[in-house]
Amino acid sequence: MSKFTLYFKKIALAGLVLVISLAAIPVVGASAAGLPDQSTPPANQPSNSGLEQTWTRVQATYQREGTRLDKADEFIGKVQSLIDKANQKGCDTSAVQTALNAFTSVIPAAQTAHAPGAVIISSHNGFDSSGKVTDRTTAIETVKALAQVLKDTRTAMNGTGKALHEAAKAFRDAHHPNKGTTSTTP
Repeated sequence: MSKFTLYFKKIALAGLVLVISLAAIPVVGASAAGLPDQSTPPANQPSNSGLEQTWTRVQATYQREGTRLDKADEFIGKVQSLIDKANQKGCDTSAVQTALNAFTSVIPAAQTAHAPGAVIISSHNGFDSSGKVTDRTTAIETVKALAQVLKDTRTAMNGTGKALHEAAKAFRDAHHPNKGTTSTTP
């Protein structure tokens, strides 16, 4: 056994002993209860900050998704143009074309699935205009509803975006295997 392995085992054992000994020490101390602070919610009522952050996050995801769907026709046109150029060079683009056709066919369904989110965001039930919780129960339902819209949109896309990306990557790898290597000739 090498010295390094022996040294490493000793350090690991010492660390394990330290962790176990620290875990045995009680962390909670006793203190006298003061007057309740009216500015913070009672201990049995959860904080709304996590819910507000989630609301902000799902709104941002919805907006990004909407931007992508709005630009889908432009994206499809660019990919089709690249496929046409590759076809003119005699390359087999059938896999990429099939993936693009599948992607193109699901865009209307994805846009339809995405549309209800705009109403959910504009009504922002349970939240005020600045995103602060006004009614926790209603706010939770609003976040769930918007999350369901995002899920429905992903379901409508049926993985076609990922399939298109993978087909394009496979085509690129097959036709540009040395991409990234540099030439040493001046």
